[in-house]
Amino acid sequence: MSEQVLAADGRPLKASLNRALRRQKTRALLLIAPLLLFIMLTFIIPIGQMLFRSVENQIVSNTIPQTVEVLSDWDSDTTPVPDEPVFQALFYDMFLAAEAKEHTRLGSRLNYEQSGISSMFRRSGRGLDDVGEIYQDAFEELNPVWAEGAFWYDMMNAGTDASATAVIRQARRQLEDLTSDDFRTDIGFAPRADLATVLPRTTREYTLWALYTVNVDEDVVAEEDPWESIYAALADDLADPATADRIASYSGPAAAELAALSAAELPEVSYKDAFAELDEGWLETRVWKTIQTYSPPFTPGYFLNSIDLEKTADGVQWRPENQQIYLTLFWRTIVMSLTITGSCILLGYPVAWMLANLPARTANLLMILVLLPFWTSLLVRTSAWKVLLQDQGVINSLLVWIGLVADDNRLSLINNATGTIIAMTHILLPFMILPLYSVLKTIPPSYLRAAKSLGATNWTAFWRVYFPQSIPGIGAGSILCFILSIGYYITPEIVGGTKGVFISNRIAYHISTSLNWGLAAALGAILLAVVLLLYWAYDRIVGIDNVKLGG
Repeated sequence: MSEQVLAADGRPLKASLNRALRRQKTRALLLIAPLLLFIMLTFIIPIGQMLFRSVENQIVSNTIPQTVEVLSDWDSDTTPVPDEPVFQALFYDMFLAAEAKEHTRLGSRLNYEQSGISSMFRRSGRGLDDVGEIYQDAFEELNPVWAEGAFWYDMMNAGTDASATAVIRQARRQLEDLTSDDFRTDIGFAPRADLATVLPRTTREYTLWALYTVNVDEDVVAEEDPWESIYAALADDLADPATADRIASYSGPAAAELAALSAAELPEVSYKDAFAELDEGWLETRVWKTIQTYSPPFTPGYFLNSIDLEKTADGVQWRPENQQIYLTLFWRTIVMSLTITGSCILLGYPVAWMLANLPARTANLLMILVLLPFWTSLLVRTSAWKVLLQDQGVINSLLVWIGLVADDNRLSLINNATGTIIAMTHILLPFMILPLYSVLKTIPPSYLRAAKSLGATNWTAFWRVYFPQSIPGIGAGSILCFILSIGYYITPEIVGGTKGVFISNRIAYHISTSLNWGLAAALGAILLAVVLLLYWAYDRIVGIDNVKLGG
């Protein structure tokens, strides 16, 4: 049996080597850890969050949760407009959302799918108080104590007995989902468990109001008058036939006042009619179909919209023809990016060849001219092209002066695809020249002389000997120019008009103007997938290993 080899410290040599290797890997990891952390925090996580928005759709279920739950059983084929329970749930959801000023966000989200819903939500949010005031006036007319916030507090508060914790936890969760804020429950109020059994809807609405009053308004629950929705909730509880028996057996605070209300004749309010009076759009089947379709927390709707499709209650369908723009923009972006890349190759190759073969002193001087655009603002260069390309600009005036173009038939070079290609070719040309130059500089001129000495013509020597060795530089420059051009939006926005803009311009519009971040994220995800697909195709055809930046 062979003797085990030991290291200087007496450990087995293999274990000692493994330990040294682990230490080396740990040191290397610690050296790059700050960079990895920086990339993770500033690049990967933000992009991941943005891409998640392309399928995230929790705003509907978070804003009107009761409505979504009741609406799930609605069938538009049998009932064109939902029944009263759906409108009742919508009233309480919308009232809370309007107080938190979140209903307009939901309206804006649904307005992406159906035009006009946003204004309908805004108008309805302003008129919900009137519905609750009908019951409030009736209660106060029967007994003025119902107008006092302290009376409500004494009736609803459990004091030191916080046995109805499930109610306050549920209310807290609903408010946090609605507002994305943190709500504390130590507010000097806890709902009574016995009253929650007698008046479940009233208890829930009052608890929501109490949490909102303390956490958002920063007021004291006992000193504030409750919302109008709480009066409506009490009326709805009293309308339940079983409530009368529960009130009869209830002996807690305000038992006599509740018994009097239970025996009184209260006004009857139709929530459906109330919403119809606020806006007749609530009686349209398509509105409720849109709400029902986009109720799930995740949706493919943004991706469907990105390819000119839409998700409807009847399935996936093409959008109206006058709204189909995204497939055209994707195709235009790819074709124009390839055209710009090709233009950069045609213009950049001769320049790079000349720089690589001129004497060093002259080449260095000309290289300054190539690098000079990097010292000038992109916006300034693009604006300069806008001046040069317009109908009365320098280029058209020069062509008219030398007689190539008639004065009344000037070329249309601005606000179209032509202007975008010209301006972006100029801007991206250095990104083609530099990789090409670095590769061409490494090709010995003796190769061409040897080919000519063997009988090759100038063209044959170039095409068979010189050009194949320059392909790695062409590949590197093409990848740089294509990826940069496919994501440009400043230059197309300024000189492209309506015919020369890219898909990136629509992404920027949805992020900064329409605030439809979900659609912007879906468009960005598709654009990323297209770039990766083309990159894969390039690797299969040319080979990414053949791409070089020099050396």
